[in-house]
Order: sequence, then structure tokens, then C-alpha cells
Amino acid sequence: MANFLLLMKQSIENYVPQAATRTIRRRAFFVWSAAAFLIAAWVFMILLAPLAEANEFSNVSHPLYKLFSFICHQIPARSFYLENHAFAVCARCFGVYCGLLGGFIAYPIFRSIETVKPFPRFWLFLAAIPAAVDWSLGVFGIWENTHWSRFLTGFILGAACALFIVPAIVEIAQLSANRTKRKPR
Repeated sequence: MANFLLLMKQSIENYVPQAATRTIRRRAFFVWSAAAFLIAAWVFMILLAPLAEANEFSNVSHPLYKLFSFICHQIPARSFYLENHAFAVCARCFGVYCGLLGGFIAYPIFRSIETVKPFPRFWLFLAAIPAAVDWSLGVFGIWENTHWSRFLTGFILGAACALFIVPAIVEIAQLSANRTKRKPR
């Protein structure tokens, strides 16, 4: 009987009204979709740079190449090409961003968006191993990595990052919404 009373007390303390659940779910979906849209726009800009350069829109391509030069080495020999112009980032960075986008899009298939409990960090470290091995083997001259090995190892890492970013941004959105509700007006 004591266990039942303890269970009842916990149930009451953890109760979330259905209206609040719908609000939490709606907010989580909004944050997830907005972030996925921003990542898709980021990937689009990577592809837009070579397309704009090929079509002689240097007023578009040059700022994009400059923007991405702050986050990627942009070595042409390590980049994919579109219309005979290098992507705005190298193959590994492109893989990371595509993996991040793919991970964001696939996330709701495997896990509820409003879940804020993060995955164990072990998975993030495990996902970084292929990229580290690919990079190390190339640096030490054991194997010459390719555009596709760089892309694939980056994709794995980017997709794993999505598993950690989605719960984090959803939790931030929920906490900030709760904080604004508590402030007196």
C-alpha cells in the first residue's frame, strides 16, 4: 500500500495537462522545423556559390566563398565541383552539413521531437572515430582518402550531431518559454 501511495504522489507531481502537452509538442515542432530550414538554407548556399560563379554572378558567389572561408580551408583538391567550380566548402565539411540536415529530417522518425533527454555522449565520440581515422590515415600516408570517404565520414559525424542538437534546442525553447511565462508583467 505504501508503494501505491508513493506512486500516486509521483504521478501527481509529474502530471502535465493535455493542453500543456500540445503546446510543448507544437513549440518543439516549430523549433525543429525552423532549425531544419536554416540548415537546408546553409547547404543551399554551399551549392549556390559554384552555380553563381558558373553563371557569372560574382556579386553572389564571392561573398559566399568569403563567408565559408572562415569555417573551411576550401582547398580545391579536396572539394566537390559543380559546373567546374569548387563547392564553397571541402568534401568533409559538406558531408557534415548534409549529415546534420539528414539527421534533423530523420530525427522525428526515430524519436519524439519534444523529448529533451540527450543521448549518451558515447555516440558522438563513436561517430567522430571514422572521420579521425580517415584523416589520420591520410596524414600519415597510409591511405589516400577520397572525396567520398571525406564526405561519408563527415556525414556520419553531422548526423550524430543532430541527435544532440535537436534535444538541446527544444529544451532551450521550452525553458525560455517557461521563463517568459513566469515573469510578472
